[in-house]
Amino acid sequence: MQAGNAIYETIADLPPALPVFPLSGALLLPRTQLPLNIFEQRYIDMVDAALAGNRLIGMVQPLPERLAGDPDTPDLASVGCVGRLTSFQETGDGRYLITLQGITRFALGNERKSYSQFREVECDFAAFANDLRCGEGEDGVDRNGLLKTLRSYLDANNLEADWQSVSEAETEVLVNALCMMCPYGPQEKQALLEARDLRTRAETLIAITEMDLAKSQNDGGSTLQ
Repeated sequence: MQAGNAIYETIADLPPALPVFPLSGALLLPRTQLPLNIFEQRYIDMVDAALAGNRLIGMVQPLPERLAGDPDTPDLASVGCVGRLTSFQETGDGRYLITLQGITRFALGNERKSYSQFREVECDFAAFANDLRCGEGEDGVDRNGLLKTLRSYLDANNLEADWQSVSEAETEVLVNALCMMCPYGPQEKQALLEARDLRTRAETLIAITEMDLAKSQNDGGSTLQ
C-alpha cells in the first residue's frame, strides 16, 4: 500500500520498533487519516524524531484508568496501528498540526528504554500482514446490513447523511470511516481496531450500534454523545 510518498509492500518494509502516542478514544485504521493537535513537549519531540527518520508513529490506547497504572506512563493496549506522518504544520504558538495515514496494525512487544521522553515499543506485524492489501475482505462484509444500521442510528438521532457519497464509497473505506467517526468509548474503539478482519469489524460496529440503539430506546432517549 502507499502512504504519502512511501510504499509498504510487505511487513518487512516496516521497522522493528516504533515511537508510540498513547491517546484514549483515538482510532487509526489502515488507509484512513487521523488529524492530531500536538502540544505536549514529549510528543512534539516525538514528531521531530519521526520527521527526521521514517515518519512512522504508532497510535495506541492506554488501558482504562483502573488498569493503566502510572498516569504519566500508563500500561498500553496490546494492539495499535502505525501511521505515516503525511501532513505537518507549525501553528506559531508551539503546537504541531499533523495528519497520520494508517498503514497496518501491530501487536505491542517490549517497551524499549530510551533517553527521550516519548515511549518506544517493539512491534510485531505478522498477524496483520493482510492490512497492507487494499480492499482485503470486502466481499465478506454485509454492506446492506451496515447501511441499514447506519440509517437507524441517523434516524434515531435526527441526523442526515450524504447517501450518494455513502453509496459510492468503497466498502473498506465505508467500514473504516464509520468506525473512526462513531461516537463510542475507548473500549469499543479498541474492539473495532482488534477485529480480526474487515467483515468482523463491520459486524462489531453493527452489534455495538444495535445495542446502543436498544439501550437508547429503553431509556427513552439517545445515549450517544
